[in-house]
Amino acid sequence: MTTFTLHFWLNNQPESVEIPLTATLLDVLRDELHMTGTKRGCGIGECGACTVLLNGQAVNSCTVLALQAQGQKVETVEGLAKGEELSSLQQSFIEEHAVQCGFCTSGMLMSATGLLRQNPHPSEKEIRTAISGNLCRCTGYMPIIKAIEKESKR
Repeated sequence: MTTFTLHFWLNNQPESVEIPLTATLLDVLRDELHMTGTKRGCGIGECGACTVLLNGQAVNSCTVLALQAQGQKVETVEGLAKGEELSSLQQSFIEEHAVQCGFCTSGMLMSATGLLRQNPHPSEKEIRTAISGNLCRCTGYMPIIKAIEKESKR
């Protein structure tokens, strides 16, 4: 099997890892670097559980070849908190009861983070559009939308 040394920035830290050419970014994050907050869901880019930020843009890491991250900046949900202190967006999710089973939460948080960095005060429609690629079976989406709206008002 042909391998490749991937050099990239993960949550503002340099990383280098030897990977197969066919590895997805999700494979590398979970299996090689143990970033298990990024969830393996559908594997075809439909559920959003594996959403991470690649150079600030929300992407489904299951559909991105890892070698596409060469020299790039990748952010996972593990990078949101500062040590034991949750980010204000994570705190908003808790306060608004936007977390139930938790499977979609990391992807939702990363999609919301990407949106809020590009547009700190999005409309409800813009929030809905930003999270439209993230499926949730538990919350009915309203607590998630309210949490993102709350964060946009801080």
